[in-house]
Amino acid sequence: MKRFVLICSALLLMTTLGFAEAVPGKAAPPFTAKDINGKTHKLSDYKGKIVVLESYNQDCPFCHNHYQSGAMQELQHELTGKGVVWLLVNSLSPKYSSNRDAAAAKKEWAEQKIKATAWLDDSSGEIGKKYGMRTTPHMFVIDKSGILAYQGAIDGRPVPEGDPRTARNYVREAVQKLEAGEKVAVTQTKPYGCGVKYGT
Repeated sequence: MKRFVLICSALLLMTTLGFAEAVPGKAAPPFTAKDINGKTHKLSDYKGKIVVLESYNQDCPFCHNHYQSGAMQELQHELTGKGVVWLLVNSLSPKYSSNRDAAAAKKEWAEQKIKATAWLDDSSGEIGKKYGMRTTPHMFVIDKSGILAYQGAIDGRPVPEGDPRTARNYVREAVQKLEAGEKVAVTQTKPYGCGVKYGT
């Protein structure tokens, strides 16, 4: 496990070089992408709604633990039930085995009982690089006016095992504050997980 964590850290370091970064308090970078069902999604389509972006890779043990425990699906269900738009962003290059084509993604969606709004194919890495997505998971919360309210870790428990429900969840907190018309207390944290494997 220690060796795996060291490898993830090295990959993370490589992915931090030369990237843009979405900055809390500023406009979230616009994007257009197709989901695994062929539907086109634009960030501008969701103005007036809170949007959550989740950098996703089920083969990463950190990401996998959130889904194996059911914690991620529960949070997705909770927030989308309140009208939040939750978009999975898979930025892995097709040259890596962890990339999922549409058929594999649809199968995984069903098997994992994912409750997000849509799974975006970002195999080009365009969205990931615009936002500076470094890990899986790496989370972003965008307010109703299109301003980035939070970016970073999903919670304060950077380990790939155990129950994530016991941790302070920064995404839930940010959404709750926005829904209440209050200022988000924590706007940025350090993301944890496996480095996103971009093509270039």
